[in-house]
Amino acid sequence: MSTWELRFLYLLGRHHLTGEGKVIELGSGGGGSTYALALGLRKNPDFDKKTDKLHAYDFFRVGKGTFASEKFFSAGVAPEDTNSFLDDFKDKLKPFIDFIELHPGDIWQTSDPEDHSPIELLHVDIAKTARVHRCVAERFLPRLVPGSVLLHQDFASPRLPWLHYSTGLLLPYIEIAGPPIRSTLAFEVIKPIPQDVLQAIAADAFDTDEKLKLMSAVQDVVDRDYTDGIPFKAVIELAKAYVAHYEGDHRRAWKIARPLASNEYLSRTRKDHFAQLEMALNEAEPSDGSSGLARLVKKVTRRA
Repeated sequence: MSTWELRFLYLLGRHHLTGEGKVIELGSGGGGSTYALALGLRKNPDFDKKTDKLHAYDFFRVGKGTFASEKFFSAGVAPEDTNSFLDDFKDKLKPFIDFIELHPGDIWQTSDPEDHSPIELLHVDIAKTARVHRCVAERFLPRLVPGSVLLHQDFASPRLPWLHYSTGLLLPYIEIAGPPIRSTLAFEVIKPIPQDVLQAIAADAFDTDEKLKLMSAVQDVVDRDYTDGIPFKAVIELAKAYVAHYEGDHRRAWKIARPLASNEYLSRTRKDHFAQLEMALNEAEPSDGSSGLARLVKKVTRRA
């Protein structure tokens, strides 16, 4: 995380949180964000370090599907005998470990579906897949109440469009704290979120056009980040391409993405995104103009 985001987490912990609801970090990684938040909480007189907890969720290991880096190990590489960096995490967070409650493992297994206690701060840096985002939507978003703060740390990631269109659906019930803090979008809940809205987010109950419309609503209120480095209108536009990509509409995805290739920021930082989308189109519609289905039909008829 950037120093901007770490500073913001510290200030939240130090001055904003009251301990009236749970403080939850989804995706603690190597502990940088956890440390910044815990440092602020330790200096916050309203947060009772004897009874209140900072809840830290993560796989706490490297490997396929964890989106973790070997840099999270103190040595910079994983030891031969383990892929878990949980002990390294505990060592880094030693000054605060008494008021940190660890939840290591798959969030579907480590979160409690029966826990309906209100959340004061929800820091989301774990929704890297639609499967995990569904868990966040089912088990954590319904616990947000007026006054709750939510941070989406991956808001600058075009490959996670569910963060953008779910935020679009929440716009009538939240107040965005201003431009994103580097890649983190922060907002506060200002009205109770209706149950049908929460259910729609958890079920991903939108077609492609509805998702794109919700994302456009977010583009209307979010542009560049505080450092003036990330153009969020363009980032979210590229995320729209991934909505179509995930739906298998690769022609539409590339039609959205191609004009963005000239954007200075995206062309410099997201080359692999454009390559992925173009490759998907080429595989679906090869240069001879035949579709994958047409090629399969030809193959079958030749054999016949």
